[in-house]
Amino acid sequence: MTTEAHSLTVSGVRVAVVRKAIKNLHLGVYPPDGRVRVAVPLAVSDAAVRVAVIGKLRWIRRQQAAFEQQERESEREMVSGESHSFLGRRYRLALVETRGKTGAVLRNRRVLELHVRPEHTPEQRKRLLQRWYRERLHELVPPLLAKWQAALGVEVAEWGIKKMKTKWGSCNAKARRIWLNLELAKKPPECLEYLIVHELSHLLVRHHDDRFHALMDRHLPKWRLVRKLLNTAPLANETWEH
Repeated sequence: MTTEAHSLTVSGVRVAVVRKAIKNLHLGVYPPDGRVRVAVPLAVSDAAVRVAVIGKLRWIRRQQAAFEQQERESEREMVSGESHSFLGRRYRLALVETRGKTGAVLRNRRVLELHVRPEHTPEQRKRLLQRWYRERLHELVPPLLAKWQAALGVEVAEWGIKKMKTKWGSCNAKARRIWLNLELAKKPPECLEYLIVHELSHLLVRHHDDRFHALMDRHLPKWRLVRKLLNTAPLANETWEH
């Protein structure tokens, strides 16, 4: 798909403008800092974009104010006693030094043990925990994919998990490939299911238009509540949108 990208400033609001081979204008405000992005058809002028943004300025500023007030997680130092999330539940991290197998394990409903080498740096500890998150998602995703591929009548050729700085998930409809953000391991289980349904639905409807919303409404009636839960949960230092 042909795209062009540049930015405008409208009444003090910086707007990223992306022109694509689409039919309608789509305006969004995204966490963590309320960045504004407008996707527009190739033929739509900057003047028309400005008019559209001006018409939504009050809504844009309300959204930006909400993101500004949203709770943020502090930078994790990877030391015993600090909290870490898994599937929407908070756990207290307990470091266990070992010369044996390294990695994370849930000790009970309150404690997440991280078995580390004495010489491991905070960054190495973080990578061990991220590996554990990835492993858990690789267990959780396949049954959800099977369920929703059958329900939607679609099938992906490939799926994967990676850290993404700007999105909770993505779909390449042509390649029939979806990606899910590693951070979803920290969120409530319904958020992971919502993202899977969302991305699979893009195999049927590419854009976030009325047809897409109707498809989501039919298969996951409470999807808007789950999206709100996902986007109002405490933000990490890097945050995602969808």
